[in-house]
Amino acid sequence: MARKPIGTGPARPYPARSGRMTALLAAGATFGGFLLVALIAIWAVLYAPGPSARSGDTTIVTLPSGAGVNAIGAQLKASGVIRSTDLFRAAASLTGADRRLRAGEYEVPSGTSLSGVIALLVDGKVVRRFVTLPEGWSSAQAVDILNAETLLTGTIETTPDEGSLWPETYEISRGASRQSVIDRMRRARDDNLARLWAQRGPGSVVRSPEEAMILASIVEKETGVASERPRVAAVFSNRLRSGMRLESDPTIVYGITQGRPLGRGIRASELAASTPYNTYQIDGLPPTPISNPGAASIAAVLNPPRTRDIFFVADGTGGHVFAETYEQHLANVARWRAIERQRAGLPPEAVAPVAPGISPVPNASPDSAATAPDAYVVPPGAKVIRVPQAAPAQ
Repeated sequence: MARKPIGTGPARPYPARSGRMTALLAAGATFGGFLLVALIAIWAVLYAPGPSARSGDTTIVTLPSGAGVNAIGAQLKASGVIRSTDLFRAAASLTGADRRLRAGEYEVPSGTSLSGVIALLVDGKVVRRFVTLPEGWSSAQAVDILNAETLLTGTIETTPDEGSLWPETYEISRGASRQSVIDRMRRARDDNLARLWAQRGPGSVVRSPEEAMILASIVEKETGVASERPRVAAVFSNRLRSGMRLESDPTIVYGITQGRPLGRGIRASELAASTPYNTYQIDGLPPTPISNPGAASIAAVLNPPRTRDIFFVADGTGGHVFAETYEQHLANVARWRAIERQRAGLPPEAVAPVAPGISPVPNASPDSAATAPDAYVVPPGAKVIRVPQAAPAQ
């Protein structure tokens, strides 16, 4: 029998295979359509503009520490920065952000997308707020500063002891208690004072950290020029060392106001008044600090330079001019009074006035002169703080 040539018979159709291919293509097209729709929906959920702020350009949201993703979502929705707690939870879970959300206070711009809100919380871009206690401010003023800060809560139990707070800028969070900030200021003062006291030098006249704070507080109030603090500290150290009174105007003011601004000049009656803080009338240091001094003033009294200066007065430029003798000081005072007269538009005077509260040091008794540094003359009966060191360099 002859063989039938290959390819000469009728073609065989494959309907089953063709149908499956058509079905697969149709299913793929449908899935692709669904996928496209899903991607568009996801994009719309994550990246479309979010709700507008209820007022202004931003919304403040505070997320407490330890809050879970559900609680965070509820807080965000209640604040009006997201539309759905469920969508927030799903988006956070989908992106893995649910385990990285950070507590804090956030400032969310109006219309921020859900993705943008999640990014803020993951990056921890919290609103940073600060409160500052300036150097030389009193504890009463520190309480005023914290009471005026509306973000803080609660009351301060008692006004802290003078000199017990550390002047610094502190970061605060909305809702923190005022007392907690005071406690932080106290701890910072204790830590820094311990560090500085350990670095004191042999030339320091103070005998305890408490005395260091008292003298440093006076130095802090006497000059706002940082470079002058060591020299002012040296003047007061020299006075204490020789038995002279400190004669510091800020101590008079503190005795009157207990740490608040006086708002006027010192009266002659106040200069002569006998108070525990009037260093024109008392020997040695006052009973407490008169402010909360900063690190520079404390370091200055713990390591004062070796000088013979015992006077200083304003120089007309914001600083002071120093003198070793009373005669030099009178000449410096005369120049300052001339500047004052010129600024006031008054005619020049022939005789320079004597600075208030300054009087020539009386002659010393033989005993006191023998025990004091030979650069100074000690008034009779003056209290002298002794330190085991040589006299200042000649």
